[in-house]
Amino acid sequence: MSHVKGAGSVTITTNVPGKRLGVKKFAGEKVVCGNIIVKQMGSVYHPGKNVKMGNDFSIYAVAEGEVRFRRMRGFKRGKYHVDVITTK
Repeated sequence: MSHVKGAGSVTITTNVPGKRLGVKKFAGEKVVCGNIIVKQMGSVYHPGKNVKMGNDFSIYAVAEGEVRFRRMRGFKRGKYHVDVITTK
């Protein structure tokens, strides 16, 4: 048996690339059907009018129009909703 404790392995950390999350189309920008508006982890932003949420919580437009963000009052921190206002 050894009388000296063995040396531990060195932890090798690798640089992991970012996930490119965040708002892709800002308020007032024009979008077409299928454009991704927000990429997120979890539901920070919630879908509103003419907008749907994908399986990976990404929010995308289902109609052509202009992006609007609104904040719902009455909650502890307020929920953000994303809408696409159709222009005719």
